[in-house]
Amino acid sequence: MKETRAGLGDGIGAYLLWGTFPLFFTLIAVANPFEVVSWRVITTLIVCALIVTVTRRWDRIVSVLRAPKTFGLFALSSILLYANWQIFVLGVITGHVLETALGYFINPLFTILFGVIFWREKLSRLQWVAVIIAGAGVLFSAISYGRVPWIALGLAVTFGLYGVVHQRIEHVDGVTGLTVETLVSVPIGLVQLAVVASVAGLSAFAHGGVITSLVLVSGLLTAIPLILFGEAARRLPLTYIGFLQFLTPILGFIFGFFVMGEELPLARWIGFIAVWIALMFLIADMVVRLRRAPDPGTAHQPHTGPIPLD
Repeated sequence: MKETRAGLGDGIGAYLLWGTFPLFFTLIAVANPFEVVSWRVITTLIVCALIVTVTRRWDRIVSVLRAPKTFGLFALSSILLYANWQIFVLGVITGHVLETALGYFINPLFTILFGVIFWREKLSRLQWVAVIIAGAGVLFSAISYGRVPWIALGLAVTFGLYGVVHQRIEHVDGVTGLTVETLVSVPIGLVQLAVVASVAGLSAFAHGGVITSLVLVSGLLTAIPLILFGEAARRLPLTYIGFLQFLTPILGFIFGFFVMGEELPLARWIGFIAVWIALMFLIADMVVRLRRAPDPGTAHQPHTGPIPLD
């Protein structure tokens, strides 16, 4: 029970912190979103390097770099992660917080679909119902509203594929994995900084000390919930993690709708409601599977799925 309580505390803390990211990036909305992500990647690598040094894990980093297959998978996952971060920050800074929330609401459904596509998994009836309802809702919303929710779909696809890649990676802890991913991502970020500098000029540090501090601390805010999540995943059943993951988009929706006052036309409401109904079916399926589990002791297996880093 002590382990479960500690795991719940860590998990809730991680997902609550991820849920505050729309507020955080709204505070630095004066900066170019393409510049912000580059600095986020660079500062995240600095934080990871400090953690790896303190915990003496550099031998693990070297082992990954010397394993071509593992390093190749991390290189691919880093590109997907970078794209996910860029889409999220771009969505928040340009005032599309609700669409980013929709993306993370539908992410579990994309994860299920990718399981069918890449792992030949079979869907239960409740899962099929969930996928069909969500798909119909998003399609109706796009047709009625006149615009495809590219930000939401982009977030769901990139993070879903990120999970697919990570399922191929074994025996690598979260901090080591994130360090390798940011090592690969930093050159991309530097190239992006050069492009932004030549086109629009760098401005992230030209808006006063507060904005500068927030930009520099973005790497730390990326690492903290990741560490908390790792502890939660080690202590909690996968079903608990599945329920907790909905905290982040719920907070994003509350922030976008009630705090930022973003408009939500009827067509978009229909899309959200359809996705929420689909998630109810998905949660029901999770509960049924949990009750059918033959051995309660197996519920506390370590988490091997994708790590949500946004």
